[in-house]
Amino acid sequence: MKCPFCGSDANRVTDSRPVEESNSIRRRRQCDRCGKRFTTYEKIETIPLVVIKKDHTRQQYDRSKIEAGVMRACYKRSIPITEIQMKIDQIETELYNRGSGEVKSSEIGEMVMDELKKLDLVAYVRFASVYREFKDVGTFMEELKKMMKE
Repeated sequence: MKCPFCGSDANRVTDSRPVEESNSIRRRRQCDRCGKRFTTYEKIETIPLVVIKKDHTRQQYDRSKIEAGVMRACYKRSIPITEIQMKIDQIETELYNRGSGEVKSSEIGEMVMDELKKLDLVAYVRFASVYREFKDVGTFMEELKKMMKE
């Protein structure tokens, strides 16, 4: 591990601990050359996951796409970032636990909507309006009515 400050390979681990609700380890390191401290995270390497898009093309799974969509849906909502990250971690864990190397983008979208519905209804409606491509106010109202019945 190279020091991000001086580029030296000589450093030591001063503290190690598992990250809550995640398959990773947080390590505090100190550079032997410049003495500065920095944090690294180790994550279990998993099999690559391929996403099958609506047009049947295939893309490498990219967590940042889910994060971007969820963050847009949660914009200006009083939801702690830790809760958002936890929900994304749950979705990602479920995807990898399926054991299949491929997953449809529609399945990912439904999983995100299910988690957002549990987290915040406004964020859920925002995400659903983009994901389900609401064409007009009528389809928007239909979704709201479904939510009200539940």
